Amino acid sequence: MALQEEIESQGNWLFCRRSFLPLVALPAGIAALLFVIHSSGILFSAAVHHWHAYECFCFGTSLAGLFVRAYTVGHTPVGTSGRNTERQVVDGLNTMDAYSVVRHPLYLGNCLMWLGIAMLTCNAAFVAEFALCYWLYYERIMFAEEQFLRRKFGAAYLDWAGRTPAFLPDFRHYRASGIAFSWKKVVKKEKNGVFALFLLFTLFDIIVYWQVASVSLNLPLYVATAISGIAYFVLKYVKSHTNLLDEQGR
Repeated sequence: MALQEEIESQGNWLFCRRSFLPLVALPAGIAALLFVIHSSGILFSAAVHHWHAYECFCFGTSLAGLFVRAYTVGHTPVGTSGRNTERQVVDGLNTMDAYSVVRHPLYLGNCLMWLGIAMLTCNAAFVAEFALCYWLYYERIMFAEEQFLRRKFGAAYLDWAGRTPAFLPDFRHYRASGIAFSWKKVVKKEKNGVFALFLLFTLFDIIVYWQVASVSLNLPLYVATAISGIAYFVLKYVKSHTNLLDEQGR
């Protein structure tokens, strides 16, 4: 198999598992945090002694990623930017709003969300390794997606890709679609990620509290996690048993 086809095949395989495969790195992140706590001389190790302030910084990074995802999803019409995991599916080429400044805004959002979590390890080496692995992981997914789009949309895709960067936004080319922002679509699509984000931050907070005697529990975080959990299960029920979150064309 030629290298191009091999990378595309790898990307399609990873695409189908992209919703849960990053969690494989979680045990390594926990181990990295424990190493920092029980060692010295590691860059970022001082963050453990100012834990709650550092947590807020990390959460702000993840929140920025969540904002990117919400803005992207909230402005997309039906048939684009889906969560399908079986194969590539798209009805139209989206080149407006977030997609006018970057070709893969959802993966940019994912990167920021996971970067905030990786930073919770307080381990510079782990953060650097995470960034490298993330790029290798999503580079293949992005390559496979773009091969699919290139075959389906031809010159229209090439024109858009020629002026729009793959991962680092260029706001000079921003173009609004005129599609109204849909909170319903954001709530329906992003509730899983919000709850998972709070759960992971709570997990790391518990570990630090357990290992460092001078650190107290971050009670506001636990309250927020409980609220997000309740909201998740309520919205899951609403989505499954009602049409309150449905919108025509979205």
